[in-house]
Amino acid sequence: MRYTPSGQAVTSFPVATNRTYTDSSGQRVKETMWFRVSTWGKLAENCNNYLRKGSKVLVEGRLTGDTTTGGPRIWTRQDGTPGASFEITASVIQFLDSRSDSPAEMDDGIPGAGDHIPEDEIPF
Repeated sequence: MRYTPSGQAVTSFPVATNRTYTDSSGQRVKETMWFRVSTWGKLAENCNNYLRKGSKVLVEGRLTGDTTTGGPRIWTRQDGTPGASFEITASVIQFLDSRSDSPAEMDDGIPGAGDHIPEDEIPF
């Protein structure tokens, strides 16, 4: 977490989404897409306090494109392969780990603003 010169809290963190499918040749393919999430204000403070590596979250917000291309941010990994990530400015972060690990939902920093959705009911 960091603070802007005006004192507003900002927390940024990466989120990975995994997709596994079978290609046309019958091979299982695992695909990972990375998103860079930015949160502001009380929501940033809560994310800083409750999220840890491996935490499960649902993120709602707006996609922000690269200022020069309008698309995802593109870079070259250390092994020489290309990488890309999308930027999301979050308005809602729902913590999906057990309630003993973290709050159920933070809506712009307000704990319990919505109902906790059981993991088996999430449509993706």
